[in-house]
Amino acid sequence: MAPQLPKPLLRLLNNALAETPPGRTIWVALSGGLDSSLLLTLSAQVCQSAGRTLHAIHINHGLQSAANAFAAHCQTLCDALGVPLVTANVVVDTHGEGLEGAARRARYQAFIQHIPAGDTLWLAQHQDDQAETLLLAALRGSGIRGLAGMPYRREWQGITLLRPWLSVSRRTLTDAAHVLALSWCEDPTNRDVAFDRNRLRHLVMPQLQVRWPEAVCSLAKSAQHAGEADQLLAEYATNELSSLATGTYRLDAAALSQRSVPRQRLLVRTFCQQLGFPTPPKKRLESLLAQLAAANDAQVKVEWQGIEARVWRQCLYLMPALQPLPAWETVWDGQPGLPTPLGELNVSMPMARSVTLRWRQGGEVINLPGRGRRDVKRLLQESELPPWERLRLVVVIEGDACIGVIQLPDRVLWQAKDVVFVTTPAR
Repeated sequence: MAPQLPKPLLRLLNNALAETPPGRTIWVALSGGLDSSLLLTLSAQVCQSAGRTLHAIHINHGLQSAANAFAAHCQTLCDALGVPLVTANVVVDTHGEGLEGAARRARYQAFIQHIPAGDTLWLAQHQDDQAETLLLAALRGSGIRGLAGMPYRREWQGITLLRPWLSVSRRTLTDAAHVLALSWCEDPTNRDVAFDRNRLRHLVMPQLQVRWPEAVCSLAKSAQHAGEADQLLAEYATNELSSLATGTYRLDAAALSQRSVPRQRLLVRTFCQQLGFPTPPKKRLESLLAQLAAANDAQVKVEWQGIEARVWRQCLYLMPALQPLPAWETVWDGQPGLPTPLGELNVSMPMARSVTLRWRQGGEVINLPGRGRRDVKRLLQESELPPWERLRLVVVIEGDACIGVIQLPDRVLWQAKDVVFVTTPAR
């Protein structure tokens, strides 16, 4: 007699499928363990019945001798189900973070590389995972976003992440796997209590459940409540940011400094999230907020994880950290599309003449039409161009004279008398 398929689990997958627009491929993150093997097995039936395309992706971290056996199991399972499998071999770089965090980062980077934008990735995390995530976040002193745990749905880097079984207990999934006589791989490191999550799972959670049998469900519900509160705060912050934004990467620092400090924290973190930037660590954020009201001529700079925040003339700028400029100088014939270390120059000079391009070094003087000879430094001081962008300007030199100043890729700031530059469309 054929085993009865677990209808509640299938119903959750059908609900998840209904949230995915037609034409998009469903992917399952397949580790080879019980949870993901069951997810792929049931997803194959749901997608086949609905006529939807299903793929699987396995990330081989190469961290243990059994890694290749996991990959082989995943291939065997996918072959049996008729599901195409992508296996991605990654290198886990633990520099600056723990093994678990580094492996997660490598795994998600592989998802970006192999899953086309617009597709949906199903993850097999469940209620017990959510409860553990909340406890780990609380032990780290996380705020409400950390306490919210893993979201059911998230738009990320062009793909949709979905966790259909976030409300399902580990026991329910284990029972279903046994009913289906499913085979899976047991990761030996899952018993190693040197890892924080394993210590919670095997030593702490069982003790909690002895005293509070519904501990897992209750903790998962608390994470859900925190998630709803975080979403609500994000909506309020998004609305408020619309009145503070003075540009794509810029906020009114003076107005922001008038808010309460907790509100400032929320607004800066939300702004970072809108830009796709990592949020600043607590100490860096506090340092930045303390300098929001800096004097106009101050040059505040706070850095974290490849991002930098600057305060200048009562504006807060958030941007990717600027890299040092390489030495560069080149001859230009006035044609557009010239490559530079900062991208193409989308400016042309119709009156053909051979000139030299280089970074601004200081001391340049330009003869402006109707204004005479002017120091470029003084012109920049009078402009609204932030100081850190002034050294990244391209100056056009003919002989010993500066005849133009350009901000890449196509903004002509000043041009000398009898010189014409034309902005050209990017190719």
